[in-house]
Amino acid sequence: MTQASPAKAEEKPRNSWLNLVVDYGPLLIFFLAYRHYSPADSEDSIATVAAVIKGTLAFMAATVVALVVSKWRLGHISPMLWLTTVLIIGFGALTVFFHDPLWIMIKPTAVYLMFSGVLFFGLWRGKPMLKYLLQSAFEGLDETGWMKLSRNWAWFFLFLAVLNTALVYAKHIGIITFDTWLQAKLWGFTVISFLFTFSQLPMVLKHGMGENAKEELIENPPHD
Repeated sequence: MTQASPAKAEEKPRNSWLNLVVDYGPLLIFFLAYRHYSPADSEDSIATVAAVIKGTLAFMAATVVALVVSKWRLGHISPMLWLTTVLIIGFGALTVFFHDPLWIMIKPTAVYLMFSGVLFFGLWRGKPMLKYLLQSAFEGLDETGWMKLSRNWAWFFLFLAVLNTALVYAKHIGIITFDTWLQAKLWGFTVISFLFTFSQLPMVLKHGMGENAKEELIENPPHD
């Protein structure tokens, strides 16, 4: 009787909708909780801060749940998810302690800069660190493809860090509101990230990525 190969036996279960819930569910929970508690009068700064704190607590709780679900249902927790969770808990705690939304707003900048730095460091050392952050071995993708993918995401994460910092500054000087920043973070950054992921497909297919791995990349783009 032929036994299943170790690679097949250890293959993690694929579940597209669950991947999306784990990746983007906590941010959506943050958005919904904030909108539920946010005051009708946008000039009521005290009530707005209170809504941010309640949303942040919900965000932190949802992130921990996503971590547990990833381990339970998907069979693994990627280093990227671990690092993101630590920063969410850390910046979330600072937001609650100081009653200042600034901390949760600059969290994405910290995450993007950290990932960008790790990827650039890997490129300097000649290692495609994105492969280790995602804990993925996309079918057929060669080392050159991984290096190019790591390079492109390193620059893209740096771009997102600059973009988020610009939005935070715009909020600080009163050009936009916290609600505007949050909607940009949830909808704008997510769409931009998916579009960037799709833009990488011709390159990774050229470097040997298979169809199954292509679907996995689309379903699980690197994110904060």
